[in-house]
Amino acid sequence: MDLPRFAAALFAFAVLTVGAGSSVAAAPGPPAAPAPPGTVSAPAGQDVTLRLGQEAAVQGKDLTVRYTRVVADSRCRPGMTCIWQGEATLAFLLKEPGRGESTTAELHSGPRTGPQATSFAASRIELVSVSEDAGEATVRIS
Repeated sequence: MDLPRFAAALFAFAVLTVGAGSSVAAAPGPPAAPAPPGTVSAPAGQDVTLRLGQEAAVQGKDLTVRYTRVVADSRCRPGMTCIWQGEATLAFLLKEPGRGESTTAELHSGPRTGPQATSFAASRIELVSVSEDAGEATVRIS
């Protein structure tokens, strides 16, 4: 192999090696919260606040709603001046234990990027609010 090809190959290897070590980091999620207590009881039609990983069993219905993860959060951070308010997108696992049915839903804190509510098991699940750090979500299940 001649010197120009060797130099070009060495340069390409260096670029690939440096590039392989760099990446674009995802926005940090909420800090790890202590393990939430298993399942909370939620009266139908009233708001219930769930911590990340926590599940609500709806009274009088064969339905549980679990707050599983933060999909995206572009909301303006405290102390910052933002042009756009931004929105949070949260994922929920909806289960009908008696029938063995389940589905996932992504709900949005505002109407710009997606739905704020969904229907499952003859119920409506609506995202009412999201805490500042997205560690808690308040939903209304009716």
